[in-house]
Amino acid sequence: MNFIEPFKMLSDETRIRILNLLMNHDLCVCEIETILQITQSNASRHLNRLKTTKVIDSFKDSQWTYYKIHHNFMTEHKKLYDYLIDQFSDDNQCITDLDKLKRYEKSSFTRSHIREQKEEVIKALNIPCPCGK
Repeated sequence: MNFIEPFKMLSDETRIRILNLLMNHDLCVCEIETILQITQSNASRHLNRLKTTKVIDSFKDSQWTYYKIHHNFMTEHKKLYDYLIDQFSDDNQCITDLDKLKRYEKSSFTRSHIREQKEEVIKALNIPCPCGK
């Protein structure tokens, strides 16, 4: 990855929010879309862009594809990676997203629940609707 690519990836709020989650936990697309309250197509588009530039990587486990921060991104851009971690810890949106992730991790919900009953999972985890309802 060249010098400019990581900064292009950081120019979008949704990608920043995805990185914040992935710096804390490997996740599948359905978990990301549920926690961030974005559509599956939007999540997939951003994940593909991050993966193409090798900011993130993916791996399969059974039927699920998980996303994680690419090891080379962490090592080749260590100062940037450390800076992001520091900034995420002070950003209200990132803190809120991590709180949602923690509630999900502590719950008994699985990826199958998200796939089959997404609205019920969102309601049970007390994840506010992006429309403000």
